[in-house]
Amino acid sequence: MSRLFFFIQEAFRALRRNAAPSMAAIVTTVVTVVLLGVLIPIFQTAQSKSEEVRDSLEFRVAVYDDATQAEVSALRGELEAIPHVASVEFITKAKALAELEDDLGKEKSEDLLTQLRDNPLPRNFAVKADDAANLEAVRAAVTPPGANGKPQPISPIIPAEDPTFDRREDAQKIEQVTSALKIVLTVITALLIVASLMLVGNTIRLSIYTRRREVEVMRLVGATRWFIRWPFMIEGVVVGFAGGLMAILTLWLGKITIIDPLGNTISFLAAQNNSTLSFPALAAILFGAAVLVSAIGSGVTLRRFLKV
Repeated sequence: MSRLFFFIQEAFRALRRNAAPSMAAIVTTVVTVVLLGVLIPIFQTAQSKSEEVRDSLEFRVAVYDDATQAEVSALRGELEAIPHVASVEFITKAKALAELEDDLGKEKSEDLLTQLRDNPLPRNFAVKADDAANLEAVRAAVTPPGANGKPQPISPIIPAEDPTFDRREDAQKIEQVTSALKIVLTVITALLIVASLMLVGNTIRLSIYTRRREVEVMRLVGATRWFIRWPFMIEGVVVGFAGGLMAILTLWLGKITIIDPLGNTISFLAAQNNSTLSFPALAAILFGAAVLVSAIGSGVTLRRFLKV
């Protein structure tokens, strides 16, 4: 126990004697943890939003107006039985018209409805796939090849000339954008983590390099490697603790002063509250990582100076 107190005293003594490199290491840790604390929730929110958009993609299966209720129910069962179908919803003519009004806006829809004597929109089923990548496979299953090799609807109440319809171009664009967004954010997060580890490691290395003569003298007088290493590792723990604590306080202040007040008006910010990784869990992970990286970085960096 007395040796542990000695190591702690030596670590704090070294921090006071080498205030500038130690402060640089703390500041580097703060900046790194804050950047990760900002980027990780953004990545999670963007990913959840992209998944939400992907999950909302659907196509419609038109139904003849004279189809009976039994035929409609039978078609629903056939659609639900198709692999990778997540949900099937029946859209009445009235609901289809209401959707058109929402898409066009109030003024345009009023101008259009004044020129229409009746509702020309067909009844239809809104079919959603379990994943956006399976949407085209589900669509193909609705109109499989017939005996003549041409696509034929799976039910006679589906119009053969135009069995399915949707905003296919919009769906493809959304699929491309969300996929690209996920790749870009993953690459940025990985690069930032690697750069953060290198930055913290180099800062700790610079701090130890300024004291290399002290380490060499201790080795020459017979001190063991772990006897020399422990004060440096404790110093790394202190640096990581101080930097991580300051970063978490900064993130917490940003959350209560910016994120929470604007969450009611900006949906993107509000989505962070529903993230799978809560703020306390994120803070604990970042704090633990800061302490661990600083301690390990101190021990590993010191290894080259112990070879005397």
